[in-house]
Amino acid sequence: MLASTLRHVFLALCILPGAISFKPHDFKTCSQSGFCRRGRGLAERAQAADKWVSPYSVDSGSLVFSPGKDSVKATVKSSLYPHINFELELRVHEDGVVRVRMDEVNGLRKRYDEAASWSLVGEPKLSKTVQWVHEKGQIRGLIGEVKDLEALISFSPLRVALIRNGREEVVLNGQGLLHMEHFRQKTFPVAEETESGEDAEPIAGDQTVLAAAGPDTRWFEGEREDAYWEEQFGSWTDSKPKGPESFSIDINFPSHGHVYGIPQHATRLALPSTAGEEPTYSDPYRLFNADVFEYLASSPVSLYGSIPLMHAHSAESTIAVLNLVGSETWIDIQYPSESSTNTHWISESGIIDIFLLPGPTASDVFQQYARLTGTPALPAEWSLGYHQCRWNYVDSNDVRDVQKRFDEEDMPLEVLWLDIEYSKDHKYFIWDEKSFPDPVEMVQDVEAIGRKMVVIVDPHLKRTNDYPVYKKASELQVLVKPASGEGEYEGWCWSGSSSWVDFFNPASWPWWQSLFKIEGDSDEWHWSKSTEGVFIWNDMNEPSVFNGPEISMPRDNIHYGGWEHRDVHNINGMLFQNQTSKALLARSTPAKRPFVLTRSFFAGSQRFGAMWTGDNMGTWEHMAIGVPMVLSNGIAGMTFSGADVGGFFGNPDPEMLVRWYQVGIFAPFFRAHAHIDTKRREPYLLEEPHKSIVRKFLKLRYAMLPVWYTAFREASVTGVPILRPQYVVLPKDKNGFAIDDQYYIGKGLLVKPVVAPGVSQISVYLGEDQVYYNYFDHQVYRGSAHGSNVSVPAALDQIPLLRRGGSIIATKERPRRSSPLMKNDPFTLTIALSNTGYAEGELYLDAGDDFSYQSGEIVWRRFTAEVFKSAKALSIRNADMVPGHQNDAVDGVSLTNYDRENAFARSIKDVRVERIALLGLPWKPKGVKSQAGVELDWTYAAGVASTGTKEGTASVLVIKNPPVTITGTWAITIQE
Repeated sequence: MLASTLRHVFLALCILPGAISFKPHDFKTCSQSGFCRRGRGLAERAQAADKWVSPYSVDSGSLVFSPGKDSVKATVKSSLYPHINFELELRVHEDGVVRVRMDEVNGLRKRYDEAASWSLVGEPKLSKTVQWVHEKGQIRGLIGEVKDLEALISFSPLRVALIRNGREEVVLNGQGLLHMEHFRQKTFPVAEETESGEDAEPIAGDQTVLAAAGPDTRWFEGEREDAYWEEQFGSWTDSKPKGPESFSIDINFPSHGHVYGIPQHATRLALPSTAGEEPTYSDPYRLFNADVFEYLASSPVSLYGSIPLMHAHSAESTIAVLNLVGSETWIDIQYPSESSTNTHWISESGIIDIFLLPGPTASDVFQQYARLTGTPALPAEWSLGYHQCRWNYVDSNDVRDVQKRFDEEDMPLEVLWLDIEYSKDHKYFIWDEKSFPDPVEMVQDVEAIGRKMVVIVDPHLKRTNDYPVYKKASELQVLVKPASGEGEYEGWCWSGSSSWVDFFNPASWPWWQSLFKIEGDSDEWHWSKSTEGVFIWNDMNEPSVFNGPEISMPRDNIHYGGWEHRDVHNINGMLFQNQTSKALLARSTPAKRPFVLTRSFFAGSQRFGAMWTGDNMGTWEHMAIGVPMVLSNGIAGMTFSGADVGGFFGNPDPEMLVRWYQVGIFAPFFRAHAHIDTKRREPYLLEEPHKSIVRKFLKLRYAMLPVWYTAFREASVTGVPILRPQYVVLPKDKNGFAIDDQYYIGKGLLVKPVVAPGVSQISVYLGEDQVYYNYFDHQVYRGSAHGSNVSVPAALDQIPLLRRGGSIIATKERPRRSSPLMKNDPFTLTIALSNTGYAEGELYLDAGDDFSYQSGEIVWRRFTAEVFKSAKALSIRNADMVPGHQNDAVDGVSLTNYDRENAFARSIKDVRVERIALLGLPWKPKGVKSQAGVELDWTYAAGVASTGTKEGTASVLVIKNPPVTITGTWAITIQE
């Protein structure tokens, strides 16, 4: 086993250029990418020109409206190539989203147009109320009930704008940078005589003189063909058999000075500039899923996933654009003024398929995006606990010992993970019997305490006929093909010589799902040495190819349907996670919620599971940048995300590791992970006081699991992220638009993780006129209408965590070894009164691991606390939220037959509320009574009221063991 492991590690280190540290020369810059050079060169020519007019225009006589008037099509011509036809289509969706499509018509070849079929949950419903108004040189589509939104198409030159209340929100081709390279026959240079009178040889390489024919295109396309038909990078040659097919377009936000999104990049949430005067970065942001080891902590370099979604925000509105293209894309960002943003998108192939999401609020944008690509899946509740991983736990006894040590040290743990060394010769699914002779029994030992295991399954299959997974895939002909379109592409990864499943091929889907069956057809291989307590980690699915260009697959490889890999590269990883998720669904009857962690992702991946930020480093810089990275993922739909606690590479010192755990417990996905060469750093190995500090915060995570699960219910219905940046929560506060080192969890908590050494106090920004309370000692902090900074204690054993005034949080203060053991434990309600004496909150519960919630097997409660001055009392109430919300209680179904006495509710009917804490009560109570008029047991500590301007420790009223349950409808009255 050891020899095999060392052999594979040595192989990887030899053939994987980035295995030691980030090496820029392994990945292209824009100047090394032919189509990006062409796109940027076009923008440079436009900027330098005295006059620049886009060559694209709409043939006004070609307008054709759909029968329902919900869409319009028109012919688009380029003055550069008048013989080439393009078609523009504009569709208006029921919710006001405007879809703009442009494709080449009757060209020499077909452009890839299937990205939407993988990302969208269905064909969007179109508007029935659009009113089209014809004007000279343009057409307007009036949208919405009050027609405050309009889509404007200008004909010559072609320009599309989304306008709200007379203000342009987003403009396409306003700068004239639109260019869709049409398919063409390869041309050769016009022969020129040399000094000796002989014909010159054709110019080799990727620079060839344009043949003289038709209109002069040099002012627009440049003097020479640049990497049209072949391109070199390092030792690799991209054959480009289809020739140039890129497109570029400027997408500008004339009224929005901040943009966010387009993950995944290690950079600020408010995206720094890449163009204009003194840009932060010299290269554009790149969307090209790539296996980047030890990535830089501030860079536009592409990482593991790509979501071509960008938010634009101002104090007046939030809008977004989704440029749904699956090929490599570069994006330049420029801020011409404090209140405007220009962006330039350059993609290698595909059609233009842009969705304009009109908002006008961030919540509206999240819902509009969710209606397009789906909401995040409601995860199994256990998956929100603590995950312990490293490359690798060496054998089954090691796994059992780790579990034992967590229990001995009184540290909660939810999931144990196995990396690639569990598998014999890295043949995934196949246990190494020397190290893991009893895999089913090992998993059952973990399951006995309510825990789960996650095992890695990568997409590369070892090319050997004694591996049944590869053998069957080869027989089914569902493997990616080389550029010739024949046979199987062979590359190198952890398994050595490998081939890759082509998940674009529908024939691969039932076969892949059959592999995960615990009990299956005896004639076909399936994973019988597994249990329903084993879940899956999909890594390396960019795809990562150690000996390929940019550590990935050649772009001229062939996928199902004859499409080149360049067309689908960024979509590839999503399909792997999708089919693995479906496989886990299919293995159980009744179905259990799957858990599949992915490294690579695309728009729509949120429907299939969680992701993490990849191979980070154990440094303060990487700890800090992980926060805005997770925020960026969240606003782009991938809210179930997190960064590896401790950093994958390196050996963090105890202070750093403690701080990293504090960051981790406030991320939706909470996993510690480490490289094979790092020292063991399970939290129980820490010395005191660090071990006790981590234990305390692990237990805090478990106490707050109801908070996380309730927030996930909202995300699964509305698309609103779990972690919410300042601009989302306080959209009119300009001071908060660029803040990304603190964030809100759901609606009621504000956290600012400490990501630097030696900190004992930290400044937290409060962007509203509201009272906040320290989560732990109830210290009162007051914000202001113009924003204010407050100093919060942040010693090593402290986390700057504040309760927002007006919130009610439900927690379970008896953390156990794993979350399933907490099902029947009592709740604590903590009420943080607002500066007007009001608070509200929610709690959502269900079985936690199945789909019975879709049949109404849920508990969804609303808590309120309100001062009634006329009665000189405050009332605390618990009411059922489902009535009146049957259509938005859970995702995808309407609970029309909801029964508040459903089976799940009955199963927890005796779960009680053991404690209610009320912060900021403005007067000392005379009595606290139940709805039946019974005096309750309570204590009161005088302190600062929620109202007024005083600071200090808040008053705290504690009601002990009130005679109420979490599922009951009740009221408690506090008399002044």
